[in-house]
Amino acid sequence: MEVAFVFISLFLVIFGICYLFFSTRNKERLALIEKGAEASIFVRGKREKAAPFWKILVLNLALLLMGIGAGIMLGGILHYSSHVNMEIAMPGSIFLTAGTGLLIGFFLTKQLDKEK
Repeated sequence: MEVAFVFISLFLVIFGICYLFFSTRNKERLALIEKGAEASIFVRGKREKAAPFWKILVLNLALLLMGIGAGIMLGGILHYSSHVNMEIAMPGSIFLTAGTGLLIGFFLTKQLDKEK
């Protein structure tokens, strides 16, 4: 019974968020049209300055995987040299270095966009 309640609640939350997003967007667009704004602001054209999506994806995925690998090595080093408990050393170091890799990926992506 509890599992069904969780899934129903999850579905309702997702539906509510989507409903609010689309209804608010629709009201906002109607208000802009009534004021006489151009319709071209609703069209998302290709940004010529942006780097291709696949380059950003590959960069961030590579840095994430490198961070996970470094975290596993760092966790092993912490466990064997500092005698830190394995259940604490591994997840902590993996999440720390994976997050650091994604943060580096964010800054590199910003630089990639500036160069184009």
